[in-house]
Amino acid sequence: MAVNRTGYLFGGVAGAAIALAAMAGTGMRLPLAGAQSPGLTPAAAPGPAAGATNRLPPGAPASFADIFARVSPAVVSINVTSRRPVTGLQGLPFGGDQGDEQGEAPGADPRDPGAGPQRRGPGGAQRGPRQLSSGSGFFISADGFIVTNNHVVDGAEEIRVVLNDEREFTATVVGRDESTDLAVLKVEGTGFPYVTFENAAQPRVGDWVVAVGSPFGLGGTATAGIISFYGRDIGETFVDYIQIDAPINRGNSGGPTFDVYGRVIGVNTAIFSPSGGSVGIGFAIPADVASNITTQLMNGGRVTRGYMGATIQNLSPEIAESLGLRGQRGAVVAELVPNGPASRGGVQPGDVVTAVNGRPVTSSSEMTREVARARAGDILRLDVVRQGRRQTIEVRSGTRPSERELAAGLVDPNPNGPGSLTPRQPAPIAPAAMGLTLAPLDAAARRQFNIGPNVTGVVIDAVDADSDAAEKGLRRGDVIVRAGERPVTNAASVTAAIAEQRRAGRTSIALLVNRAGRTLYVPVKIDPAPAPSPAPTAPGR
Repeated sequence: MAVNRTGYLFGGVAGAAIALAAMAGTGMRLPLAGAQSPGLTPAAAPGPAAGATNRLPPGAPASFADIFARVSPAVVSINVTSRRPVTGLQGLPFGGDQGDEQGEAPGADPRDPGAGPQRRGPGGAQRGPRQLSSGSGFFISADGFIVTNNHVVDGAEEIRVVLNDEREFTATVVGRDESTDLAVLKVEGTGFPYVTFENAAQPRVGDWVVAVGSPFGLGGTATAGIISFYGRDIGETFVDYIQIDAPINRGNSGGPTFDVYGRVIGVNTAIFSPSGGSVGIGFAIPADVASNITTQLMNGGRVTRGYMGATIQNLSPEIAESLGLRGQRGAVVAELVPNGPASRGGVQPGDVVTAVNGRPVTSSSEMTREVARARAGDILRLDVVRQGRRQTIEVRSGTRPSERELAAGLVDPNPNGPGSLTPRQPAPIAPAAMGLTLAPLDAAARRQFNIGPNVTGVVIDAVDADSDAAEKGLRRGDVIVRAGERPVTNAASVTAAIAEQRRAGRTSIALLVNRAGRTLYVPVKIDPAPAPSPAPTAPGR
């Protein structure tokens, strides 16, 4: 998987890890092995006070060797042969795809065609040279089911699994889930050592972590650290990650995170790094998510999730203020899929969702995860705020399409194709307040800006470079679909919405903007209403 956002690397960068709960939390006490401070000789090293025992603080482990010996037979190295399509450099941070390629220099883009023969795949697509990559994984059953990351096996032509006793097997893909970056493999045989997911008990932040995996193809490598944070949101839709600081590197991806009893509490998948290597910040998929997804993959080869058919975004403080909901948290509905579950259930653009089935939501990611928990046909009870009034809406969940299917339907094709433009006169709208010049969304504008036939509103024809609208990223060709609580049909709709915001004492307005088929709210500052000119007075006598 490529770099997903600045600093976060998905591609063989996280590893098989053993998370050890703090011994204080389990009733166990293990002494720390004698370690010397750097620069101190044994004679100069401080020792216990006179009469004191050589006992160390609770929770300090003497060694991770026993845990490692018990669980490491279930951890495997996964070697993958693949040919990815030749696409050239993609302009991604740090040079491009951060894969598991052995011997790859940090920052190199393995998708760069480079030297070597170039082949054509199905449909004439150009195929790149053969690539060897590696990751980690672990058995979850005695009959050969293995969990790893999706990005480890994505595009694989051949998968070889190597056990810690050096036995080697050919594996097949049972199922993959791109949304959580999980995959299940299968090797033929029985009696394999395996581990199980722990969905209830969790180590605490600060409890010990030992990572074991195949960094850079060096199988059986162990590193130590602690659990740093729970519920870390790094931008992935369906996962709140466990953050750990055990050093993890390329080739570790897909390995397990164990508690002190040898139960899996997470699957490592990514690191944060400005350099491409470990800086002590890694992320693991929690066991409850991994267990649910892998069970579905093992039972049917695919994952199903609940679906509302709505585009949502975070209710930022500025958007909340512009909607008169200062201090409110939740997710705001930006767009509805025509005749989708949410549309049929009565949800409207501009609704602010504060809870799903009684579970509070404070962000769009939380709402998406709550909806995804549902099965097709389940009732989703949404607590919403609409135009300042609270109400509950019931929506019957559908089945979420795949990410590729969703992406394929985002942009409406231009039905008219390129053609000559009909001259038009833009209609200026409150330039001192918004810095925008608006124009009718006519056939000429649709052709010029490639706007689909189902998009309604007014098109931005110009943006003042010094305005807040420009700073927020609005640009020529964007379509304003809604302004505040008003659907937009013409420039006058925007003028009226601005006037309403001013009368309410608000300093910004939430514009629902469509760009290239995607719709989202953008809060834009407005100036106070100009002071009225003083009335003329009769000259004195």
